[in-house]
Amino acid sequence: MQNENELGDYLRARRAAVAPVDIGLPDGGPRRVPGLRRDEVALLAGMSTDYYIRLEQGRERHPSEQVLRAIAGTLRLDDAATAHLFRLGLSVVGTAAAAATVAPELLRLMDGMRDVPAFVVGAAQDVLAANAMARELYRGFDRYDNLLRMIFLDPFARDFYGDWDQTARIAVGNLRASSSQFPQDERIERVVGELSVRSPAFTGLWARYEVRPRTHEDKHFRHPQVGELRLHFESLAVTSAPGQHVSFYSAEPGSATAGALVLLGCLSEREAASTEQTNPVVEGEFRS
Repeated sequence: MQNENELGDYLRARRAAVAPVDIGLPDGGPRRVPGLRRDEVALLAGMSTDYYIRLEQGRERHPSEQVLRAIAGTLRLDDAATAHLFRLGLSVVGTAAAAATVAPELLRLMDGMRDVPAFVVGAAQDVLAANAMARELYRGFDRYDNLLRMIFLDPFARDFYGDWDQTARIAVGNLRASSSQFPQDERIERVVGELSVRSPAFTGLWARYEVRPRTHEDKHFRHPQVGELRLHFESLAVTSAPGQHVSFYSAEPGSATAGALVLLGCLSEREAASTEQTNPVVEGEFRS
């Protein structure tokens, strides 16, 4: 993940994603490369073309906040993408190491939530903890361990996710956001390295440099036992544990999905009972 000119790579990727018509430039027909030209970005951002070229090439490494804000406006960057640009351009050090251990209090809270799937993910999108409903929701996967690995490397994902392409794009953008916050996290580097080698689809999306933290969205799943599920997803940052987010799925009351969640709950209780019979819990031991 380490790159001597990550700012330049980021600028090129985001420049390629902006169509001239999106910023009021006339459509001059097909271009040799997608997106804006460097001279167009420089003109709209109010700087010389030579200065902007030096930024992309890594020969200028100390842009001012004013310059970065002008570029962010020209490239139509949202708040998260702008924050990433500032981290790169101003060499802002990211947050300290991401937390990998889930607090017992949060585990107890999730374990008591029997009506909705809930789980905790770390900065690298590792599933650090999950309640019974969440484990039942994702039971069709070979391993319920890392959301990126599941999406890109497990064949079941193509059937499970109603819109795999959108799911993949959002997941990669979320990992980019984590890598921006924790730029030297070894676990993130290992996940990116493995997926870059094993998944061309991931490599293509990673090269787009989209920084999009995932906070909420509507999800469409195809569960092998309960059928279609249309759930609302919310992700909340765990302020006491940097990099961790607790995620919940909920259904519209009275909907077909709400009924399917009841069935999913029955399946999870049956699985939990079977597990208890196989592996009795020692008194005082917490189940997660």
